[in-house]
Amino acid sequence: MANPYASQQRSALGNAPPQAAEGWALIEMARRLDDARKGNDNADEVLALVRTNWRIWTMFQAALLDPESPVPLEIRENLLSLSNFIDKRSVELISDYSADKVGVLVNINRQIGAGLMGNPSDDPEEAERLRKEHAEKMAAATEEAPQEQATQDGTSSGDGSNQQV
Repeated sequence: MANPYASQQRSALGNAPPQAAEGWALIEMARRLDDARKGNDNADEVLALVRTNWRIWTMFQAALLDPESPVPLEIRENLLSLSNFIDKRSVELISDYSADKVGVLVNINRQIGAGLMGNPSDDPEEAERLRKEHAEKMAAATEEAPQEQATQDGTSSGDGSNQQV
């Protein structure tokens, strides 16, 4: 059986601005890294997540290096510097794993992710709550859009009665 919450999140992210989707990806990656790090000592699982996180940051690097990037130069330079740090820390973790070193990646992802979603927060629980709240708002907006369109077209009142406007 499909998880309705997961479906709702996918739908919301499909209609979200790019920054919100990027923010969600970082916060979700932080959650997964933190859960894997705290949940058990399965280094292979954590390292697989470190590699995925590294890929996400590599995509950010590529977008930031694009000469037509809309990101202001100073922010672009700062994010590229941070991406460089992520690269180095990821290589360091892969070559010499230590669960203690993963926390830095978790914190960076949470901070940048919250900022991209417009919800800066130092509290991981607050960041998670804000992420869920944003996903719910996006889902509600997605559900309202077809009803509004149908009403504008004069085909439905939104209550299933198909009244002409």
